[in-house]
Amino acid sequence: MVYIMNQYKNELPEFIEKTDLFYSGQMNMKEYKGFSGFYGSYSQKGGKASMLRLRMPGGVISKETFNFVVNTMKEYNVSRAHFTTCQTIQLHDLTKEQLYPIYENVLDFGIVPLGGGGDFPRNVMCSPLSGVQKDECFDVLPYAKKASDYLLTLIKAEKMPRKLKVGFSNSKDNVTHATFRDLGFVACQDGTFDVYCAGGLGNNPRFGLQVATKVNPENILYYIKAMRDTFLQHGNYTNRAKARTRYMIEAVGGNDAFIEIFNKNLDEAFKEDLKIEVYPSIVSKKGEGSIEGYTILPQKQDGLYSVLYHPIGGSPDLNTLIALNETIQNMEDVQLRLSPDESCYIINLTAKEAKLVQDVISSDNAQSLFETSVSCIGASTCQVGLRDSQALLQNCIQAVRQANIPCQSLCQIHISGCPSSCGTHQIGQIGFRGHTKLVDKKPASAFMLYICGNDRQGEETMGKEVGAILQDKIPEFLVELGTIITNDHCTFNEWIQKNPDGIEKIAQKYI
Repeated sequence: MVYIMNQYKNELPEFIEKTDLFYSGQMNMKEYKGFSGFYGSYSQKGGKASMLRLRMPGGVISKETFNFVVNTMKEYNVSRAHFTTCQTIQLHDLTKEQLYPIYENVLDFGIVPLGGGGDFPRNVMCSPLSGVQKDECFDVLPYAKKASDYLLTLIKAEKMPRKLKVGFSNSKDNVTHATFRDLGFVACQDGTFDVYCAGGLGNNPRFGLQVATKVNPENILYYIKAMRDTFLQHGNYTNRAKARTRYMIEAVGGNDAFIEIFNKNLDEAFKEDLKIEVYPSIVSKKGEGSIEGYTILPQKQDGLYSVLYHPIGGSPDLNTLIALNETIQNMEDVQLRLSPDESCYIINLTAKEAKLVQDVISSDNAQSLFETSVSCIGASTCQVGLRDSQALLQNCIQAVRQANIPCQSLCQIHISGCPSSCGTHQIGQIGFRGHTKLVDKKPASAFMLYICGNDRQGEETMGKEVGAILQDKIPEFLVELGTIITNDHCTFNEWIQKNPDGIEKIAQKYI
């Protein structure tokens, strides 16, 4: 990895040169986006500032890494960060005077931004509580780390048609959507993996095709190589709209044809030496006492707890990050784990430590399941975003708080500013996707409503598209829904069981 990091550092002068050209007006936004994605950096909406995406393989952030990121934000006056649905950290609103030294320092520290955008292997995802979750099949994190190391060596290799997302799931919770990623490894109770591929959200979403079962974990890199080779051979290099793996199955003639091609590439991959050896992580820390609460999760290690930190919209307050960093630095074996729903778990805490952490983050933490709702960064920041999903989420939470809707009356919602589904709107019980609605023959800001999505393994369902609601009417719609459920003396899930068409019926007056 040291050699690879030195290679990456050699790329920095060209990044600086082209970024200077962009900000001086000598390179247009489209050209710059095609160049800068390789570096994990994009220009934000309007072309006046940049973002930088920091890979966190498996969503793991050590105390040392967290300390580095927080102190970097302090030193360079970075006021806005974002926990992404791909378990990375994005730094926002960067001038080039901030971006260049931050980038160099990030590489020196050992964090890899390269390949964070563009047509490259993206951050490898992993169930955030892998290794500490009570009902997990087994700890998949060591394998996710090996996969990440392998894929990082391929960033400069043969160019793929588009990005490749790899995920590992430790249980049927399937929070990484491993059954519908470009490539997903799903843990089984017997210590093996089932393998799914060619799935994905966004336009023309598709659940993954199971291409293998009972795979020995030491062989995962062979499957990654086989999938990458299949993508190189059959991915669409001419039409970017169809250049994701989920389009390949139909392109090659269906499931059986795809599996045949995949297996042929797998046979070729097995001619190489890609077998891995991992050592399970052992948590030897002991805890005593007990603690309960909405944000507290008991671990499978007796006496230890994880604390959920979910800043609204995945955008943490810098002062909270500073205080959290100071609080955990002297705590034994503590880690942070980013989750695909834009939250973060602080793990391996004693009951006393969990209370300290809970107190530090309380003012910046979601207070209900509804407040843990997922939103992409939105059109105020994203070049391709159609609607400001972050603003919508803030307005919805404010309206629900003002209406005193009980916490059990609404679910977690998912909001994407455009069809790309960065907010995973298609698998939420309630999802919204940026849209335009004609009102008196004039375009107005709206979101398309989706209902009844499900990402749990074995129950996967894409949400039903119901219709478009004007953006400023969505908070009112959610308040009405929450009020009706409250008056029926039900939780959200109980009410849905009794009223399977209830959301759609309420939505009709807004659609």
